[in-house]
Amino acid sequence: MGPCAKTSPLVQFFGRRSSRSILAAAEPTRREVIPLTDHPPAAAPRPLASRMAQRLTGTAKVPGDKSISHRSLMLGALAVGETEIHGLLEGEDVLRSAAAMRQLGGEAERGADGIWRARGRGIGGLREASDVLDLGNAGTGTRLLMGLVAAYDFVSFFTGDASLRSRPMARVAEPLTRMGARIVARAGGRPPLAVIGTAQPMPITYKLPVASAQVKSAILLAALNTPGITTVIEPEPTRDHTELMLKGFGATLTVEQTKEGRAVSLTGQPEILGRKIVVPGDPSSAAFPLAAALIVPGSDILLPNIGLNPHRIGLVETLLEMGADITIENRREEAGEPVGDLRVRHGALRGVTVPPERAPSMIDEYPILAVIAAFAEGETRMLGLAELRVKESDRLATMAQGLAACGIDVTEGADSLAVRGGKMPAGGVRIPVRLDHRIGMSFLVLGMAAKNLVEIDDAGAIDTSFPGFVDLMNGLGAGITAPSDR
Repeated sequence: MGPCAKTSPLVQFFGRRSSRSILAAAEPTRREVIPLTDHPPAAAPRPLASRMAQRLTGTAKVPGDKSISHRSLMLGALAVGETEIHGLLEGEDVLRSAAAMRQLGGEAERGADGIWRARGRGIGGLREASDVLDLGNAGTGTRLLMGLVAAYDFVSFFTGDASLRSRPMARVAEPLTRMGARIVARAGGRPPLAVIGTAQPMPITYKLPVASAQVKSAILLAALNTPGITTVIEPEPTRDHTELMLKGFGATLTVEQTKEGRAVSLTGQPEILGRKIVVPGDPSSAAFPLAAALIVPGSDILLPNIGLNPHRIGLVETLLEMGADITIENRREEAGEPVGDLRVRHGALRGVTVPPERAPSMIDEYPILAVIAAFAEGETRMLGLAELRVKESDRLATMAQGLAACGIDVTEGADSLAVRGGKMPAGGVRIPVRLDHRIGMSFLVLGMAAKNLVEIDDAGAIDTSFPGFVDLMNGLGAGITAPSDR
């Protein structure tokens, strides 16, 4: 292989065998090897403690929707002209996506007025990044960007923090490989990895083995720079932000219900045009103050401007079945997405069975639902949760262990969780959150209605999706502090 055989960054990045296969794939066009960017040292753990709250009241404006924010930046950096993004989530995950799009040749900057503006290069206009794409903790950003770059004739290298590097990407890699890309990764399809894009991407018809909005979206983003019609069939409907936004930007996309499932078809190589986007409040983030209001006696809060996409409101549907006092006010539509204000009051709850087919519409909300279930009379059974095993942590195991440590009667199954509630949890423990923002926030909420303090070992990951979480909750009446401050 000549002088390339001595290239150390790729050997460091992939291991010797993988680096040779990468270089061999790149050899016909003699691409330049991308150097590895070293990871900064991990930040010191930041523990937090949550004590019993008296009551929660007020208005809580939660950050913009993370799913829509990621997609706004990516499509805005592909569209011709300027895309104006109001309410973008400025959490670490989304900021990593913005940085990656700049590395790939797009423009995405925050103005002094707080509005983000993306300026695109048109479909087919991305360029090879001159460095590794470091997505931090952003699993969504990584999977979507893998699809985006798969249909370009260059190589992209992906890495992230310890949590991201433990997550499998094989389910995204498999359909992208069918479209002509090559993906080389560590065992189990885990990052660091390389996507070797193809100069001749092929349209495919692909049925998802498991319903996943991220895999569906990765395929559709790859299809943008692929001639012909690409179709994705999902067995159960998942969040459809990508479809709605692609239509809004001007792409030709159809959705049809077939015997095999919901079929989404995209005609490749469209000209998409910049537009104005108003990002609604993230229903997954709203779930935490919502849950706190349900379990803390005397609480009454308002959550304005919450996205009510029908593929995202499984938690609200479940809580209404449990008897929750939730009212949706001021229903409206913004940028093609249904939006409303949620009034939430404390009240009695009862256990229910959550069917597996509801999982795609609330997959990120099961940790906080498990906390709410601990305060409901009777048993709450949550089914079809296999996807939780491959999130930022094994959320199924982490929640079961944490709930049990707090004195809650819980049973963990292979893809299920049963919580038997009705008694005030004891608390009085420190929970290891395993770099998982939703686990951390869930147990801080539990501490607001437990007999004793509940601590988490590290709140650092919370800023990836919910910057300002502690200040917002304390503003409603919670008592979240550093352990030494109590």
